[in-house]
Amino acid sequence: MMKKKVIVAVTGASGAIYAKVLFDQLYALRDQIEAVGVVMSDNAKEVWQFELNNQNYNDFKDFTFYNKNDFNAPFASGSAKYDTMIIVPCSMGTLGRIAHGISNDLISRAADVVLKERRKLIAVVRDTPFSLIHINNMKMVTEAGGIICPANPSFYSLPKTIEEVAGTVISRVLDLAGFEQESYRWNE
Repeated sequence: MMKKKVIVAVTGASGAIYAKVLFDQLYALRDQIEAVGVVMSDNAKEVWQFELNNQNYNDFKDFTFYNKNDFNAPFASGSAKYDTMIIVPCSMGTLGRIAHGISNDLISRAADVVLKERRKLIAVVRDTPFSLIHINNMKMVTEAGGIICPANPSFYSLPKTIEEVAGTVISRVLDLAGFEQESYRWNE
């Protein structure tokens, strides 16, 4: 199996638990990974601190963290061959900038690169309800080749903790990204 190079972008939308569970799962799947590059917006760090009451994102030493304006990050260019980008949670502002090709920070630039190179972009949007602007932006990103994966948990696995609830979304994201993983499968 070819190892993956993954970009994880964390924006300031509510739902830091999804990013935390993704970090945990990617760490557990590190034998399938060549590199994980992480970009967190300033708001993402504030939301993480507020919602999770910690700064544990600093604990993931196997990941390489990049400043939100570091256009020297390898995945700011298609030549680095990062094959998957996961934006979790993906704010509607970030989605709108991606949909309209506004590459004003490393997150939107990396998404632009992933789409132009016809690689996998997974946007885990976390907002409700959706306005028509949100829906049209989701349509544009989908038409450009991205995958919109709303942070809608499932409950047929009977999750008991908030991490398990978030894990139902992250398991789906990891499936979409092409990882081999153990997770709940309906009627299996």
